[in-house]
Amino acid sequence: MRAMTAIWAMLIAPGAAAAQEAPQQVAPGPATAGQGDVSVTIYNNDIALIQDVRPLTLGSGRVRQNFPDVSAAIRPETVSLNVADAAIVEQNFDYDLLSPTSLMEKAVGETITLLRTNPATGAETRERAKVLAVNGGVVLQIGDRIEVLRDDGLPVRAIFDKVPDSLRARPTLSVTLAITRSGTRPATLSYLSRGLGWNADYVALFDQKSGRIDVQGWVTLRNTSGTSFTMARTLLVAGDVTSDGNQGGYQPRPPRRASRLMQAGTETSMREQLGDFYLYPLPERTTIADKQTKQVSFLDVKGAAASSGYAFQNDWLGSADEPRSAASVLRFANSGAAGLGDALPAGTVRVYVRDARGQPQFTGENRIDHTPQGSQISLSTGDAFDVKVQPTVTARTKVGGTRWRTAMRYTLTNAKATPVTVEVTQAGLDWTDTRIIDESRKSERRNAATVVWQVPVPANGQTIVTATFDTRY
Repeated sequence: MRAMTAIWAMLIAPGAAAAQEAPQQVAPGPATAGQGDVSVTIYNNDIALIQDVRPLTLGSGRVRQNFPDVSAAIRPETVSLNVADAAIVEQNFDYDLLSPTSLMEKAVGETITLLRTNPATGAETRERAKVLAVNGGVVLQIGDRIEVLRDDGLPVRAIFDKVPDSLRARPTLSVTLAITRSGTRPATLSYLSRGLGWNADYVALFDQKSGRIDVQGWVTLRNTSGTSFTMARTLLVAGDVTSDGNQGGYQPRPPRRASRLMQAGTETSMREQLGDFYLYPLPERTTIADKQTKQVSFLDVKGAAASSGYAFQNDWLGSADEPRSAASVLRFANSGAAGLGDALPAGTVRVYVRDARGQPQFTGENRIDHTPQGSQISLSTGDAFDVKVQPTVTARTKVGGTRWRTAMRYTLTNAKATPVTVEVTQAGLDWTDTRIIDESRKSERRNAATVVWQVPVPANGQTIVTATFDTRY
């Protein structure tokens, strides 16, 4: 580590600085065109489409054209270049970037100049040194001796005769074109890149007394592509597109825990769509700087209808050793009439509730998946302090063959000064051919796997629900 630090110490010098400027003066032959009119389309699964229109002045015949400032995470096999009266002969993506370390590594076998300064007198001495190796440190041959560069605090600078042709100051796409007509015209460069992503974040302020919710939606952009995109038209696509990105290093998003979609929406959103995906264009051009996180507002709704409640799920016909907390849930819709009125891209919803002094306080967060307009959402924000449920197996009897009967008791308690309603779900019923043959309260069979009871629990009281299940195994 100290040896590599020494490399950096050596290279911070006028000679090194001059060397770093050299790639910007392209050798005769190749022409260079910097970023032009850039459009960036960003998807949710670490993939983005870059479209860059650059004016080119081209001569006739075979011409080599450099395109610096492409994404360092470009997928070269996806490059498309459209230039009138020109055909692509060959393209190369040069991603070995100029840095103090890479400059020293490329100098192996070459001779450089070491400039040493006497800290006592200020006198400078120069000597030529051959770079033998850069493996965890720098090994030099100076005359008849072999020297290891040490980080001893003495002023040492390295001066290189030139910058290797293989090193670039910026990520560069180099294209050889066969030109049939000289002149200036636009070239449209398109490619897919990793390192650009976005997600939605929501801030929800819930007023329990009025049963209303205010929601602010933010788009969070991230750029780790190694390149900045200046004043770009930016379009965000909500949805996970299929892409052969594994070869380029991107992996599909792992499944995440999300709040429950109580009812999928059936309303057509007025938002623009691309196939089966919704589009969220940023209203103005923006610069997406490398290693930057940027937030832009896309949703601001006041006074949408909402309600709070409690939910509990027992995952199988089993007992709990002690009462367990019900989940605090916030229920709302994104319908056009009484809800948020938009298709909601996947993201995290952070919920705030005003306290007795009117101050908003954070009460929890959870994710939602891509949610069509008109959906009913139940957002779990944490565990309730005063509302508990204890499931208990009171009897389990074999009734012949592979059939069993299991008697369940669900004990709900409420230590709050107000009554509550708890949505109790018994899950895990889909693989046993399960039937309910007796229950103390009418349930709703929402699907093959679950039954649900809406259970009112009085203030400072309890409610008991019983049910008998007939199952296979």
